[in-house]
Amino acid sequence: MEPIVLNGSTLTLETLRQVAYERRPVELEPQALERAAQARQVLFDMAAEGKPVYGLNRGVGWNKDKEFDPEFFETYNRNLINSHSLGIRPYCSVEEVRAMMCIRLNTALCGCTGISTEILTMYKEFLNRGIHPRVLQRGSIGEGDISTLSLIGQTMIGSGEVEYKGEIVSSTQAMSAEGIPPALLGPKDGLSIVSSNAQGEALAAVLVYEVRQLLDEADAVFCLSLEGLNGGLQPLGEKVNALRKLSGQQRRAARCRAFLEGSYLEQPDPARALQDPLSFRCASGVHGSVQDTLEFVERHLELQLNATDDNPCIFVDEGTTSVSQNFETTTLALGVEMLSAALNHMSKCICYRLIHLADPAFTGLTRFLTPAEVKTIAYGTIQKVFTVLDAENRMLANPSSMDFIAVAGSIEDHASNLPLAAAKARRIVENLRYMLGIEAMHAAQAVDLRGNPQLGRVTGPVYTALRREVPYLNADRNLSLDIEKAYRFIQEGRLLQAIQSAEQG
Repeated sequence: MEPIVLNGSTLTLETLRQVAYERRPVELEPQALERAAQARQVLFDMAAEGKPVYGLNRGVGWNKDKEFDPEFFETYNRNLINSHSLGIRPYCSVEEVRAMMCIRLNTALCGCTGISTEILTMYKEFLNRGIHPRVLQRGSIGEGDISTLSLIGQTMIGSGEVEYKGEIVSSTQAMSAEGIPPALLGPKDGLSIVSSNAQGEALAAVLVYEVRQLLDEADAVFCLSLEGLNGGLQPLGEKVNALRKLSGQQRRAARCRAFLEGSYLEQPDPARALQDPLSFRCASGVHGSVQDTLEFVERHLELQLNATDDNPCIFVDEGTTSVSQNFETTTLALGVEMLSAALNHMSKCICYRLIHLADPAFTGLTRFLTPAEVKTIAYGTIQKVFTVLDAENRMLANPSSMDFIAVAGSIEDHASNLPLAAAKARRIVENLRYMLGIEAMHAAQAVDLRGNPQLGRVTGPVYTALRREVPYLNADRNLSLDIEKAYRFIQEGRLLQAIQSAEQG
């Protein structure tokens, strides 16, 4: 696989995904490395002149006014990494850690950091040789992920554990196997390793990838539900949505029209309701809201992937540094929380569609989609499962960006909690996979009870693929097993494969 060349300015979410998930190798642009070296020289020059620089010849946090001798650089930077290693379980996934290292490497190549080029090369070697530090997920408040990214620094100096060739081993064992000596830390190296938003941004990037997939999956399941309901297609019309001028709404409505092409719903039916409940009628609009908020997050995240978040910030052209607020991530954290709120609207719509699909007043079918009235209970009690997931989603969407306490002697009296916001949003996505699985079960059952009418160009193959996993409910059985099968159908990508195959065929 051809390496992606990192230069501090052209990293995209897609190339980051390839590095994280497909293990695409990276290379460093020579000009970017030269900028990084020039920034480091600025630090050496300032240190030689005795000028005070935060993290160079002055302490950090509450120790910002403490001076130390240049000979203390190695010990001080090692102490900084050791003292900041404070995360708690669970551990981040290999993909998340790869994204963190790639992001930190790219932002350091902006040339405002002062980190040694040897350590930049070590980031590259870790990525390309599959040495993945064990990074604890919880502990950062989002103003530079100093208490969790320090664990990457631990492995670079020969402490801590890594995932290497599928096993958890000491970092020294993995580095020795690859011929990589432990890092020797110089001026500001410790602070440059730990002071970055790479963890929060990596978690936000993974969230973006997951929501992108979820939108197509949610569209497909909703469309199958619409066929189970015998619902109306007019709200999906191109002209009526164009008049509203909301790009997300138009985009998701167009996807739904494509999924339902050729469906029996395109034919008139006097039994069909003039207007469906809003959870059906406005579904593509709600999904459009998720689309719009997702694009907000994508736009601001890509900006941050290619910009320095260092404090102090080095100005190579002026040969000096500036105190910086560039580690501030409130905009991105608020975007993630907005996305969580939008996903909760999706969650509520799923719940109400499920309630309506079980109600003969809306479907004209049997109560709880039973195959035999009285004899079989079918989908009655399952309502407790998806409603409690919805309640959990509401809890997870509660904003946490405002929940901070002043720390470090009250010097650090603001925070964004970006890693927490992103982690909670991903838990919502996970719950939605279960909920969409339950909705797909209902939708397929309703289609069966209608006598298997002609389904859409995409919904037909989706129905067939689902039925290979979860058979028709012809008698009461342990529905926990069906829920898990439907969830795996979504979580393991088979629903997405069915959609893509149908569109290509």
